Amino acid sequence: MQVLLDTHALLWWLTNDEHLSHTVRRVIAEPANEILVSAASAWELSTKHRLGRLGGCEEIVVRYTEILEAEHFRTLAIEPRHALLAGTYATRHRDPFDRMLAAQSELESLPLVTDDEAFRSFPCRTLW
Repeated sequence: MQVLLDTHALLWWLTNDEHLSHTVRRVIAEPANEILVSAASAWELSTKHRLGRLGGCEEIVVRYTEILEAEHFRTLAIEPRHALLAGTYATRHRDPFDRMLAAQSELESLPLVTDDEAFRSFPCRTLW
């Protein structure tokens, strides 16, 4: 199974946060599953860290690539087709990170691992 992690799901996994569902914990922990993390998540984490909205996550930002490699997560690059779809969604949801994750989830046919109800306004599958 392949899944794409929303940024909060990635953070909750890395920090062993209790908000992560048992289903998601099993999916991420299963060695046979391929866990993808969007380049948009790196952008979102570094932006929010710079703005002071992610206290205690400096090590994750500084060691991001190394941490993903240690977890055996694969990075999903942002392609022009992802950006074009993200920009054309007719939803009022304005968060550029969410728009990109929704587009990648839809175009790559990957369930998006998220607890964020905002994704209901996008045509992507979610898993929680």
